[in-house]
Amino acid sequence: MCGRFNVSSTPGLQELVAALGLSIDLPPPRFNIAPTENVPLLASFSPSQAIELRHARWWLTPSWSKGPSTRYAMFNARSETLTKSPAFKRPFARQRGIVPMSSFIEWRTSTSEDAKSKQPWLITNDSEALAVAALWDVWNTRGDNDMDPLLSCTLVTTAAAQEFAPWHKRMPVVLRQEDRDRWLHAESITDDDALFSPVLREDLLLTPVDTKVGNSREKHPELMESVGETVRLRSDKK
Repeated sequence: MCGRFNVSSTPGLQELVAALGLSIDLPPPRFNIAPTENVPLLASFSPSQAIELRHARWWLTPSWSKGPSTRYAMFNARSETLTKSPAFKRPFARQRGIVPMSSFIEWRTSTSEDAKSKQPWLITNDSEALAVAALWDVWNTRGDNDMDPLLSCTLVTTAAAQEFAPWHKRMPVVLRQEDRDRWLHAESITDDDALFSPVLREDLLLTPVDTKVGNSREKHPELMESVGETVRLRSDKK
């Protein structure tokens, strides 16, 4: 996790953006977004700390690297390595953001007597609005070649909550409303912060969807329609 997600302008997602002080309309709906595509990113990109919505390449390109590459998987950042990885250490200290999404996709492996298969599941919450912790960086700020400066990001993941583990061993770090400002603006957050605890902080709804979502070129909203029974995972919230 996380390898695909969707952004629909649901009322919940609009409320999420408004709660961060932005009165903007989200971009048109997009489905089955895959790594290396541009994604919406909410962050403070200037000393004023004002939150802005920009678009970033979903595959982190460190500022010190030679340029965009897919040699190493940089679309997810494990929370356990944020202070250790050369690629993540500086962004974790200074360049934290939020990627808003209405849902994400995860594949659950099922084994039958005949064969092993993977069923994609659409995962969301009751408001269809998830604020996923992200890191960002800008490459080529000096303009050393013909490419413009590149804003890129990665999604932060943690170990799966017990309830989610049957679907995947990792899950995205979903920020509650009361945690979002601290994630964006706190002077310092450690990699063992409670934000990264493997717990469900709200109920999740999981719905099996068409296996065609495995093809990243398929962007039809119909692919996100249910092909089976929705499962509700109850949160640890008291």
